[in-house]
Amino acid sequence: MTQVLEAIRGERDWAWTGEGLWVAGSLEALARPCVAIVGTRAATAYGRGLAGRFARELAGAGCTIVSGLALGIDAAAHEGALAAGAATIGVIGSGHERFFPARNRPLAERMLAAGGAVLSPYPPEHPALPHQFLERNAVVAALADAVVVIEAPARSGALNTAGWAAGRIPVFAVPGDVDRAHVQGCHALIRDGAILARGAADVLEVLRISAADPRTAPPAAREGLAGQVLARLAQGDADLDTLVAACASTAPAALAALTLLECEGLVERNGAHFSSCSSG
Repeated sequence: MTQVLEAIRGERDWAWTGEGLWVAGSLEALARPCVAIVGTRAATAYGRGLAGRFARELAGAGCTIVSGLALGIDAAAHEGALAAGAATIGVIGSGHERFFPARNRPLAERMLAAGGAVLSPYPPEHPALPHQFLERNAVVAALADAVVVIEAPARSGALNTAGWAAGRIPVFAVPGDVDRAHVQGCHALIRDGAILARGAADVLEVLRISAADPRTAPPAAREGLAGQVLARLAQGDADLDTLVAACASTAPAALAALTLLECEGLVERNGAHFSSCSSG
């Protein structure tokens, strides 16, 4: 089960765990404390930033991030774990050969390359069907020692995952503005007894795991526009116009990158200027 398989790349190398799951990749990361991070596919930039930050900090403290390899919050959680240099586990609602969503296939390949795994309760050739994603959620919850819900509307598969976990392991929910539809499910969970999570430290406290020291944790490598923005800010504070010119970008794209970096605690806004939080 620990052999790295090239299943996602279509070479038909599958392993049957004997426990109702097909696996591509290594299951060694499941030996560490596992935290499932789940939420809506239609996530906001803020929600994706939060999911990435939670995952990166939890992974940095020695946790394995588990999620459903869906678009939105799931993908951001897997990306956050990879940014921390950690293995992460995905559970899909189709067979590996009929991988869904296809847009996340490159992410799945990176997860395998990083020592993680992609699991499925369905044989390789099985197609994606709507009801299977609720069944997939049960597997995500079963693998986890805690579940964190970020940006879940009132009707959400993430709430289904929390339901599978309730009463067995801690369930956390990240709050938001009371009038935002994207977080109504999170508020309902908190009302019904879920633990309010402001950050990864709240999760680590309940699991009795020491947080990684942010002063000694290696910085996550960033690519694309976000990486360009960080590189420019490492030279000193800059306003939006300066960043747009330095990165040969547009103002909306630069603002989106800055928002994500702010959510991840890498950039700080000081009036009209931005600065790197690691620049000294």
